[in-house]
Amino acid sequence: MTFFFDCISAFLMRLPYFLFLLALLWRLPAPAQTPAKGRVVVTYLDSKLLKGNPGGENPRRRVSVYLPAGYEASAARRYPVLYYLHGFTWNDSLIFHADGMATLLDEAIAAGQIRPLLMVVPNEQTQFQGSFYANSATNGPWGDFTARELVSFIDKNYRTLARPASRGLAGHSMGGNGTLRLALLYPDTYAAAYALSPAFAAPHPEWMAARPSQALASRATSRARLLQDFNAVRLVACARAFSPTPGRGTFGAALPYSLGADSLRHRDAVLAQWGAASPLSLLPAHLTSLRQLRGLAFDWGEQDQFRHIPEAGRTLDTQLSAYGIPHTTESYEGNHGNRIMGHDGRVYQKLLPFFNQRLQFE
Repeated sequence: MTFFFDCISAFLMRLPYFLFLLALLWRLPAPAQTPAKGRVVVTYLDSKLLKGNPGGENPRRRVSVYLPAGYEASAARRYPVLYYLHGFTWNDSLIFHADGMATLLDEAIAAGQIRPLLMVVPNEQTQFQGSFYANSATNGPWGDFTARELVSFIDKNYRTLARPASRGLAGHSMGGNGTLRLALLYPDTYAAAYALSPAFAAPHPEWMAARPSQALASRATSRARLLQDFNAVRLVACARAFSPTPGRGTFGAALPYSLGADSLRHRDAVLAQWGAASPLSLLPAHLTSLRQLRGLAFDWGEQDQFRHIPEAGRTLDTQLSAYGIPHTTESYEGNHGNRIMGHDGRVYQKLLPFFNQRLQFE
């Protein structure tokens, strides 16, 4: 009996410590829950618009579609769509498998950064690494394909809210250029647009001269030779998009410089074509398009390796302000790609909340 009372006494003496420990445990945050996983489906669109293009680009286009968790279980629910345009040399598969976009979307939805939606990424990598999302007499009508044919295909095959108010458009680098271009040229397709580090938003010597790569591009007689030099292949890709000459020239396009006996010579008509194709040059004739948007935003890293991007971003910001176009811009500490993805990146912190506020959800 004495032993029993000793045990009770010892327990009562330690009771305050047990209660204190329980209080501490009660206040500890619950273990983080793994967010529900969406899935990425890969489909193919046999484009009628791209079929038979003189440049020999494949009209069968791969399209990756992110479906949020619960998509299959909620058969009556419809979703907004965010169209995301990849950059030069990149593609839809790399967006999801190298950049981790699906995981980022899962976590953003779980954290309330954005409500559940579909993300659609078309593969617009071409023989010369990128279409620039532009209509071209050589490459084919990539702008129409992206803003018309692709949208119609997605609305037909997935449970979308098939209206402009529920469609967003975003992209990085070449995709940022395409975002600005399509927002200007297709005003009845999207409600809001966000361009990340848009390349070639305005004419700039870094983009249009690119020596000595101009000489290599002028001399090259094969695609394989071009692919050894990033700027050379980029110049030819731009030429096929912005100054096409279907059936003429080595690559079906006119470069802005020609190779003379001992120097490069300007081709002013071609330079004018390239300048006219930039979003800055398109702006004055398409002000009404931008006024229809519920939101327009673009940003850039001040340490971008492509030095034309910060300069062009500031110029475009000034011009939009001069025309009274509502928009948001931001310059941040970062380079061309180091602060785009991940929890601290622009997609998670800025882009997804932007569309959460501006798209119509069911």
